[in-house]
Amino acid sequence: MPIARALGVGAAVGAAVVGAALAVEARVHAVSRGPTPMDRAPALAEWQVRDLDIAFYQARVARDPQGAIDRARLAGLFLQRARETGSNEDLVRAEATARSSLDNRRARNSAALAVLANALLGQHRYVEALDAATELAAAEPDVPSARALLGEIQLELGRYDEARVTFDGLKGLARNPAIGTRLARWLELQGRTEAAHALLVATRDRALQLHELPAEQRAWYRLRVGDIALRHGRLAEAKHELDAALAAQPDDYRVLGLLARLAAVQRDWRGAVQYGERALARTLDPATLGLIGDAYAALGDSAKAEDYFRVMELSVLRQPGPFHRAWSLFLLDHDRRVPEVLAKAREEITVRRDIYGWDLLGWALHKSGRDDEAAAAMQHSLALGTEDAMLHYHAGVIAHARGRTEDARRELHTALGINPAWHPTQPDDARRILEAP
Repeated sequence: MPIARALGVGAAVGAAVVGAALAVEARVHAVSRGPTPMDRAPALAEWQVRDLDIAFYQARVARDPQGAIDRARLAGLFLQRARETGSNEDLVRAEATARSSLDNRRARNSAALAVLANALLGQHRYVEALDAATELAAAEPDVPSARALLGEIQLELGRYDEARVTFDGLKGLARNPAIGTRLARWLELQGRTEAAHALLVATRDRALQLHELPAEQRAWYRLRVGDIALRHGRLAEAKHELDAALAAQPDDYRVLGLLARLAAVQRDWRGAVQYGERALARTLDPATLGLIGDAYAALGDSAKAEDYFRVMELSVLRQPGPFHRAWSLFLLDHDRRVPEVLAKAREEITVRRDIYGWDLLGWALHKSGRDDEAAAAMQHSLALGTEDAMLHYHAGVIAHARGRTEDARRELHTALGINPAWHPTQPDDARRILEAP
């Protein structure tokens, strides 16, 4: 199947969403698939159609052990459901089914390769995802979305020189929604925040004009604009976009999680709890657990806060491989499991050397009392000139701990200038340091 049919309009979810996020793009479209449950039940909700399609293709796969196309389609449906529900089990199913399709036929099977790369990306298995995306780009050199996926994974691994070459070759294709979102992320990492924001807004508008864009994708494009607005202090814009996203896809766990974070930075602790609980009803996300714990602590209910903190901590420790960045930072901010987080960060930075990996390592070293090493790590985290208040706050606190007063003041002023409300409590901490004699 040509990849033009295999890749949908959605792009992968970026790493900065308040936890997470899964990062997935592919959706398999069957142009000549014959009658399916979707055709027979057009009045059903999208998730019902998707589950019927899964059952339909599972039956076809069971009847044809040597088939490749139906397995690729089934893998894409598992990936779609994982994106909508946050299910790691469906990511694993998507990976296994895509591999089964490729085992049956490697040549002219870009659909399965696309799903495999995205399923591995969603599981944060970046090196394996890079291998699959590299093979996909080689198989489909004239398909820009394949190269954009490769560039995204290069960014995640901190291979910025390679990513620069990849994205330089895509600059004239920003009108493609699947490419525009990834180009915007590259612009943002380079400190070109306004250009990134403008590109995301334009990409959202173009995507929303696409015929029969799935509700989950309508919500996702608005989520991307809401996320960058929230991370740069545009709170009214963030609320508008997230409300619109929720209207498109009620109970989307990613949107609800971000609305909980927005409520928290506005000190609306009850709102944070309400949005967070709705998100948890859909998907158990440790970052949301921690945020609700913080909200209950701010409301004076320390016992309930500790309950959420403990569940969050146990959820993180059960994760195989590197801890999710947002979860790790939460543990460090609360001085929990610092040795374990530091060990995981050290292990991960050997293969994933992106700026946020260096930031995590620097913050873990700071929390371990090793501020000279932390400062060296933070130099790497700031190397691209990224305008992220959290990065500059971490650098400022570490400089303050080392007695580098002028460096600390510069970094903390920069953080507050980028976004005076990047976190529920850290901006106040920055101001206390700046106001101290």
